[in-house]
Formats: sequence, C-alpha cells, structure tokens
Amino acid sequence: MPVGEVAGEITVVLGAAAVVVTALFTGRGRQWLGAPIALATCVVSAALIGSRLATTPQKLTWEGAWALDHAAGWAELVILAVTAITVLLSPEWLATDARHGEWYALLLLSAAGAMTIASAADSMELVLGVLLSSVTGYVLAAYHRRSALAVEAGAKYFLVGALTNTLLLAGVVLMFGAAGTTLYAETGPALAEASPTVLVGAAVLVTVGLAFKLGAVPAHAWMPDVSQGSPAPAAAFLTVVPKVGAIVGLARVLALFPDGAVGWRLLVAATAALTMTVGNLSALWQDDLRRLLGWSSVSQAGYALMAVPALGRSEAAVPALVFFVTAYAAAQMAAFGVVTELRGRTALHDYRGLGGRRPALALALGLALLSFVGIPPLAGFAGKLLLFTAAIDSGYAWLAAVAVVNTVISLFYYMRVIGPMVLDPAPASVPVLGRWAGAGTAAATALVLALGVAAQPLLHAASGARLLP
Repeated sequence: MPVGEVAGEITVVLGAAAVVVTALFTGRGRQWLGAPIALATCVVSAALIGSRLATTPQKLTWEGAWALDHAAGWAELVILAVTAITVLLSPEWLATDARHGEWYALLLLSAAGAMTIASAADSMELVLGVLLSSVTGYVLAAYHRRSALAVEAGAKYFLVGALTNTLLLAGVVLMFGAAGTTLYAETGPALAEASPTVLVGAAVLVTVGLAFKLGAVPAHAWMPDVSQGSPAPAAAFLTVVPKVGAIVGLARVLALFPDGAVGWRLLVAATAALTMTVGNLSALWQDDLRRLLGWSSVSQAGYALMAVPALGRSEAAVPALVFFVTAYAAAQMAAFGVVTELRGRTALHDYRGLGGRRPALALALGLALLSFVGIPPLAGFAGKLLLFTAAIDSGYAWLAAVAVVNTVISLFYYMRVIGPMVLDPAPASVPVLGRWAGAGTAAATALVLALGVAAQPLLHAASGARLLP
C-alpha cells in the first residue's frame, strides 16, 4: 500500500505520539514543550499535503478507502492551519495547569479525526473519523474539570454526540445492507438499485449524524454551550475543525445517493435554511460574546450547507464549499483569538471601548465579524458570493434569497458588538494574555485579510477541486 501518499496524515498521528511521550517524561515546568512539537507537526504535515496537492493526480488510494482529491486536501490544510493557531492560543491559557502537555496531543488527534472524515471514501473510515474527532473533542470541551460551565459544555457535547453518532452508524449500516460494501466507489452504483425506503432512511440518518459535527440543526444544541463554557482555545478549535471535516464528508456521502429516489438535495437545502435561520435569530438576543459566536457558528453551518445541493449541478459548488469553510475558519479563529487574548472575557459590555484601549484587538474582532457578514474585501465576501452563485445555478434561488435575508439579520447582532466597541469610552485598563496568544490572533486576522485580497488566485487554484469517487 502507498504509505507515502498519506504521509501528511500519518505525520499528525506520529506528532501526537511524540507529544504524549514528551509530556510523560517532562517535568511540570516544561509541559509547554508540547506546543512547539505540535506546531512543527502541523507545518510538516501541511508541507507534505501541499506537495501532494501540487504533484499527485486526484484519485483513490488504500484499496479505494481514502480519497486524494483536492477537496479533501484543501480541507486538511485548513484543519492543520486552525490546529496550529489553536496551539498558539494554548500555552499561556493553560500555564497554571501543571500537566497540560497532553492537551496538544488531543488537538492533533482530534485534527486527525476531522481529516479522516474529509478524506474517507469508505463508510467505516467515516465512522472511525467521527469517533476519533468526537472522543477527543469531549475531553477538550471539559478540560477545565473544576469549571461548572466547562463540565456542562462537555456533558452536553457528549450526550448530543452519543445520540447522533449512533444515528450515523445506523445510517451506515443501512447503506451497507443496501450496497453490500462499505467502499464509496462500489456503494454509489449499488444504491441506484436499492429500495427507496432504505435509501431515504440512510440519507436522513447520515445527514443527522454528520449535522452534529457541523453544528447544524437538529444536532446544534451543543454549539453555544461549548463556545461559552469550554476553554477559549478549545471553543475556537471545536467550532471550526469538526465542521470543516464534516461538510466535505457529508457532501461526499450524499453524492452517492440517486437524486430521484431520495430527494436528498431538498433535504439538505431545507436543513441549510433552517440552520442559518435558527442560528441568526438565536444570536440576536445574546449578551455573551462567546455564546453569540456559538450561535453565529450554527448560522455559518447553514451557509456552508448551501454548497451541497449544488453538487453536480454547478461548477462553483466544490470551490464554493472549500473557500467558504476556509474563510469561516480564519474569521472564527480571529474572533476567538481576541477572546483568548483578553483572558476569556465574555460579556458584551466587557468589550465596550475596546477600540480606544486595545485598537489592534478591536480591529481583529471587527474584521472577523464583518467577514462573517460578507463585507468586501474580506474573506467572507468571496465565500458567500460563491455560495449564492452555486445555489442559483443549481436551481435553488429561494435558498440564496433566504441566505441574503439571514445575512441582513446577522448584521444587527454583529453591530451590537462593533458599535459599542468603537464608540464607547475606553476602560481604564484591558489586560491581555501574552505573546503566544497575540501571535495566534494576528495570524488568523492576517488570513481574513489575505484570503479576501487574494481570493481570485485562490479560487483559480481551487477550481479543479473534485469530490471522489
């Protein structure tokens, strides 16, 4: 088997093992050494995957169980970038935790799970990726075990995950029963002759199962609690990385189902509309920034789902999917980077006058929120424009109209943050966390700007992206 073709993914697992060994044999004062090891792992893995994208044709490998297409490659690069930024946000946040070295191993293993979800071309590989991402995510969410909010967030994440992962497995079993194989390349043709009842059941169960990782309706309830109660770096990571893997994984699975017998496109379009509406309306009433970002993340999952019904009907579908999740990841990490740098302050009134005391952090947060809206020339503008184009091209103009209305609604609650932050008098002092967190926030903010300015060449590079098989 061509091990070298998945060297980037293997590097992440080996890096996690190296972090565990280092944490095990290192004193309490040197647990931070896991951070540079994790960073180096992300850099090496990204270099290997980037090289593969540039040189290797899009194909299936590992006996057809792993997809080496550009959609998966882009998703993996985004996951690695987010993981690296999360690592930067972590050392100072966890400085008082005497045994926090294994934190970095959990980040890497969770990233490996999300990468597996995105690249799986076999339903059992998909389940393994979901389980790896989920189990590590539960620990990250409740890492501050003495915090009631963190424990509550971890418990809700676990309970919702236990139910939806079971539903996902039931859907995979139905697919296997109908097709007689777990390989996607063989499952697609077999499903064309399967019972419509079985197909509908499988499509619904798989969609609900992966909606949990996306933070989409009806499995979205954990998202605001994790955003508010988990350690801030974990909240940033868990609201982005599983979502990136899941949207590609869901698109890959649903493309196997025949259109006529299942109607999965309408199912996903309705889910997208409901998700963005629930997320935006719920965010309107929030007085807690972290909880607001959680509901915002729910709405962003709805926007991302717009690309899935367009698969096979619009050439913009796959590029829209990969570019939008990239733009969302950059903005979400910038927003949570500011929260982390400000030592987790969470009430909206704590951000009043921030522009007068910490203008760089206020600028970072403002750019992130405006990118969520889709204001040019920020990254979110190109991402949403592509999504709307793909939806209209594929016959879902009504979904694009719903998304436009939701975008207008979202502007109101984002301005509830930006307005007082810029216009109110500056507070006496605003303490910050440290240089590591500052570097992570700056990196994410730079990506928000760079992705917007360089949108055209990046979209050109993503134009040939495919979803195998």
